[in-house]
Amino acid sequence: MINKQRESLDAAVADIPDGAVIMVGGFGPAGQPSELLDALIARKLKGLTLISNNAGNGDYGLAALLKAGCVRKVVCSFPRQVDSWVFDELYRKGDVELELVPQGNLAARIQAGGAGLGAIFTPTGYGTLLAEGKEIREINGKHYVLEMPLHADYALIKALRGDRWGNLVYDKTGRNFGPIMATAARCTIAQVSEMVPLGELDPETVVTPGIFVQRLVEVTPTRLPLSA
Repeated sequence: MINKQRESLDAAVADIPDGAVIMVGGFGPAGQPSELLDALIARKLKGLTLISNNAGNGDYGLAALLKAGCVRKVVCSFPRQVDSWVFDELYRKGDVELELVPQGNLAARIQAGGAGLGAIFTPTGYGTLLAEGKEIREINGKHYVLEMPLHADYALIKALRGDRWGNLVYDKTGRNFGPIMATAARCTIAQVSEMVPLGELDPETVVTPGIFVQRLVEVTPTRLPLSA
């Protein structure tokens, strides 16, 4: 019998080692698996490489993971905003490395990783510092930059509902990076607000099929801080 549900957040992340490459879903707080991140913090991991859209808000979620000293490198498209003081301080002190990736390139590189592509050519970044040291090719009169796919050891994502086979349905904009990250990681761990019996999810609404999910855990939704 296939049952990918774990009894607790701690059990879901128990084997994630120091130095792992981890994709984390979310667009700001929307769709961010904050409770799974809290479970990582509790394990006091070190040397993680974090692939996400941004580098945290306030003092919770991604920012809390950074503040706990768990992260060595951040690969993201939007590291700084008005409440990204944790990343800003760590970066200025040289305690965390940054690979800045335009948002479209970030999504395309993750998709390439999930699709098994060797690399992709994109026009975004051509003629800027982001293209330094990368192969440039002219195709049909337009210049493109060679970008490598992104893969991860683990993807931590958040969904609205799931079943024990790992099929997932998202909540509106909470969907964002979760579906593509699930395809690009060796092990996808999803926190869901509600576990439902097999057959209850309409197949037409399933965004991430269970084949891309290895573990999931039910988490009672909590209210985000007012600063979110």
